[in-house]
Amino acid sequence: MVTMADVARSAGVSVATVSHVLNSTRPVLPRTRQAVLTAIEELGYTPNTLARSLVTSRTRSIGLAVSAISNPYFTEILQGVEAGALEHGYSLLIADPHDDPEHERTVVQLLHERRVDGMIVAPSAAPRDLVAYLTRHAVPTVFLDRAVRTAPDAAHRFDQVCAENAGPTARLVTHLAGLGHRRIGLVAGRPGFSTSAERITGYRHGLAAAGLPHDERLVVDGDSESAAAEDATGTLLALAAPPTALVTANNAMTIGALRALRRRGRSVPRDIALCCFDDFTWADLFAPRLTAIAQSSREMGARAVRLLLDRIAAPDRPARTLRLPCAFVHRTSCGCPEEPEPSDQPAKGFPS
Repeated sequence: MVTMADVARSAGVSVATVSHVLNSTRPVLPRTRQAVLTAIEELGYTPNTLARSLVTSRTRSIGLAVSAISNPYFTEILQGVEAGALEHGYSLLIADPHDDPEHERTVVQLLHERRVDGMIVAPSAAPRDLVAYLTRHAVPTVFLDRAVRTAPDAAHRFDQVCAENAGPTARLVTHLAGLGHRRIGLVAGRPGFSTSAERITGYRHGLAAAGLPHDERLVVDGDSESAAAEDATGTLLALAAPPTALVTANNAMTIGALRALRRRGRSVPRDIALCCFDDFTWADLFAPRLTAIAQSSREMGARAVRLLLDRIAAPDRPARTLRLPCAFVHRTSCGCPEEPEPSDQPAKGFPS
């Protein structure tokens, strides 16, 4: 087995210098560093990660708690986190909280007990226990996709990276209003998620911008998942004056809404126009093709990694919240022609 001493002899340096190169514990001259790296490559040396962690008190691992199994939306975000972690030499430990506050607290504790250097978490709708645990143990953490309100003078600082939600949702509403729709329904997400509240706000802003009244009966709770959205869409369609257009607030709810429309023999966009938040792999394959808001999912994951590494390096720096722009992807489910205008402009311009 090749040892660190073998690498040191081959590179013509001390074992301590090899250690400094591997663990980044002290600056090393560029040519010396390269000599060590060349020796490692030629000899096929594999560092002992466990031993390194004992020396540096770092495991070079990141804990990721997102509901990627139960919510396909998080798959691209996961890919962005993984790519960002590997780029910086970190491994990834993944757990699925299933958007359940009690399970969320359990999986985060398990990740922490495995001595991850920090965590990236997409919080549930009731993250109080989660925040309390992370604060008590001073775990470097970035909240992903869903924002969490904490006091400015909180004992522990949390960074956050999310998409713009209100402005893009308003864009969907004003687009539908511009096509002549006056009763626009919203299938909203699970209460408690910041994304749900912000998209409801955007819906209201869109109505106001179009000079349309807000009718509470046109906003239904789809609980951010398909089955509940199917039932919620049925409630809208059963109104004495049902909506002529519909906005769905995430990809899972879009599937549920489409299922409800099909079950009732409603054609999109002939009988009802449809726009959705979250562009996804199959959105361009539906008939009609879905007009949607596209989030920068992979970029969100990569940004979360960079924020976390900054937090690990400087635990006391001010907390940062990044908001990433979204894009309006103009297709045909809204009732527009098959070859619409270009859709590469960020969907911004309304207050959050």
